[in-house]
Amino acid sequence: MKVIIYTTPTCVFCQQTKKLLEEHQIEYEEKNVAADTQAAKEMVDLSHQMGVPVVVVEKDNTQEVVVGFDKVRLMQILGIND
Repeated sequence: MKVIIYTTPTCVFCQQTKKLLEEHQIEYEEKNVAADTQAAKEMVDLSHQMGVPVVVVEKDNTQEVVVGFDKVRLMQILGIND
């Protein structure tokens, strides 16, 4: 499984998303769209939005894109049972 999270430094929901991933020992790649214009373009291409966080989960030859801090959906996609 590969997880990428598109963030900005001041985004509270980005921090919550990263905390969720870290609490469940899920490794992720973080891309700061405020500092990286290529990452910002990737994020918009994937989500069709400018808001963060955007989480991309590649698993079992599928790709899921979650916009915003949708804890229930993220946990479902990531297979987290709490």
